[in-house]
Amino acid sequence: MPAESGTAHPADPGPGTGADPGTVRPGGRTARVRAAVLRAAGDVLAEQGFAHLDLADVARRAEVGRTTVYRRWGSVTALVADLLVEMAETSLPRTDTGSLSGDLAANAALVQRTLADPRQGALFRAVVAAAACDERTAAALRRFYEVRVAEWAPCVERAAARGEVPPGTDAGTVVRAVSAPLYYTLLTTGTAPDAPAAARAARAACAAAAAGVYVTGP
Repeated sequence: MPAESGTAHPADPGPGTGADPGTVRPGGRTARVRAAVLRAAGDVLAEQGFAHLDLADVARRAEVGRTTVYRRWGSVTALVADLLVEMAETSLPRTDTGSLSGDLAANAALVQRTLADPRQGALFRAVVAAAACDERTAAALRRFYEVRVAEWAPCVERAAARGEVPPGTDAGTVVRAVSAPLYYTLLTTGTAPDAPAAARAARAACAAAAAGVYVTGP
């Protein structure tokens, strides 16, 4: 992992640019610095939670100069927001199986594997906990899920075109219905959902969608 001295780098957005973290795509060395810092921030969140996230500690773990970290992100909440941007951008794309049941099962399996992963599951718990008491983190978390729901919504729209669900079915609501019980299990029991739980969630959402439960409008 490359170290940085903390001196200014031409590709880094400097103070006063007005750009939120994650809205400017860095390249080259700056991209490597961002990746190292976000990886270190994720490690701290997974290991110790939001309360122990400290920019100086993240800089040390990432082998990056503290000046660079403070200049680029400026606050813990800005760093978490950028981490969520990166997570949304690098999440796996949706699976197209040709059927709604298959697509939703693939979505549920992806969520389940993520939450069962020792690092990712702990990371999500920490971010959700932080979002409960910090509006900027909450807004970043909402944007993260907006990206993921938008990625998977077309599978429901195609299902409507095939006649598997009624016209007017709210695609985003169906996608959320798949993952909602899985997150609920993680947050209320502290235990990641297993593969059978993911399969049940997908079947339930698919059956409800086919029955017209998620139809909106007149």
